Amino acid sequence: MSHVGSGKAASSKEQTGLRYPSNGKTIYHRPLNRTKTAELSQAAFAYLFSEMVIYAQRRVAGIQELEKRLNLQGHPIGLKLLDLLLLREPPRSQTRPLTIIALLHFIKINVWTHLFGRQADRLEKSSNPDTPDEYMIVDNEPLVNAYISVPREMSQLNCAAFVAGIIEGVCDGAMFPARVTAHTVGGKEEGEMWPGKTVFLVKFQPEVLEREALLGKG
Repeated sequence: MSHVGSGKAASSKEQTGLRYPSNGKTIYHRPLNRTKTAELSQAAFAYLFSEMVIYAQRRVAGIQELEKRLNLQGHPIGLKLLDLLLLREPPRSQTRPLTIIALLHFIKINVWTHLFGRQADRLEKSSNPDTPDEYMIVDNEPLVNAYISVPREMSQLNCAAFVAGIIEGVCDGAMFPARVTAHTVGGKEEGEMWPGKTVFLVKFQPEVLEREALLGKG
């Protein structure tokens, strides 16, 4: 009976089309810290990301819908990335951010360094008294836009919406629900230093600000 069972298991593997290493170990058997300093080829990333954009572009009605799809692609990555980066922190600092500023600094430094090998260029708070829930993370040269050729009729498209989704996933995973959007602010004029400059607008939910106020009083 046991022989028949193993035959069924083998046939099921063949039907799924999955290939297993000869030693029986997969990527899920690797220690999480082993690839801590590993880098991905920019050429490989450019090809993969361009295919993701093409996939997201199918059956969309406009630029906003395309950016929404890119955002949705990035969101689950942010959820998992938060846990991974916290796990790799030294035990003494292995705590989730407890305030908005701590979370945004974590994104600006830890998340950006992990994804792009450098920190984000700037972190700002909205100076408008009517929008105290808005913060901005500035990247002068988003890597995700470096290898994307945007047609003239879609000049308003910013593929960094994918990174906005990652940021939103990190915020949601840290229990700081927010809506994150990517906006191009660099000019196209000749001599412009940062033509692809992008601002990631982070707008937190009202309950986040209420909790922040209670912590401040405490």
